[in-house]
Amino acid sequence: MSIAELTESVRAFAQERDWEQFHTPKNLAMALAGEVGELLAELQWLTPEQSATVMADAELGARVRAEIGDVTIYLVRLCDVLGIDPVHAAREKLADSARRYTVEAARGTAAKISADHPPAS
Repeated sequence: MSIAELTESVRAFAQERDWEQFHTPKNLAMALAGEVGELLAELQWLTPEQSATVMADAELGARVRAEIGDVTIYLVRLCDVLGIDPVHAAREKLADSARRYTVEAARGTAAKISADHPPAS
């Protein structure tokens, strides 16, 4: 299923239930944040090694998959309501990040790079 098809399915789901009245950008952003919190809760106390292999555990992997599904649905719905193409937005953001975080400046470091705080020489 493409993003466009998923968007249409989520829109139809909301329309069939007369939920469009509740799907304001504010409400959808808050719901999205809540679902991200639920995803975080599944990973919260795992070691980095455990989190990297979370999908190997059938029960925990299913919960993580479900939370990622919820996050995706709310993000797609928010984009639909705001008229944003999420793939286009992601491509633009990736291109911007590539300009800001050049391979030479960012390779192997998690340090923030910004115009206000240039990397140490």
